[in-house]
Amino acid sequence: MRLSSLADYAVVMMSAAARHCGGVARLNATLLSEETGVPLPTVQKLVSRLSAAGLIESTRGTGGGFRLSRPPSSISLADIIEAVEGQIALTACVDGAAQDCCIDQTCKVKPHWNAVNGAVRGALAGVSLASLSQVPA
Repeated sequence: MRLSSLADYAVVMMSAAARHCGGVARLNATLLSEETGVPLPTVQKLVSRLSAAGLIESTRGTGGGFRLSRPPSSISLADIIEAVEGQIALTACVDGAAQDCCIDQTCKVKPHWNAVNGAVRGALAGVSLASLSQVPA
């Protein structure tokens, strides 16, 4: 399993935002792009997704910018990944959408995927943005 570049960049951006006064100070996309190395158009795209997911608050105009919508300790790695990628699911057969699986009707493993997905999500939910934003010793 590997995160997409967008999900990875979102984690990098959110970590940088958390380091700025615990996410209380307002940031702008240009500053975040310069600090993280994430290209400005990508930062702008991710700000939109993270805002739609309720992880950041965005204000336009003079003095505008964005900041975390809640303390870094209450935002998890799972929250960030799901804001960009959607629901955490290792296989397509558990999300209820139509798929093209030739063994869907007879698969004996399918009933167990929800438990696996829950375990993966639980592990990611156990990692807070606060811990990701700390500088390693």
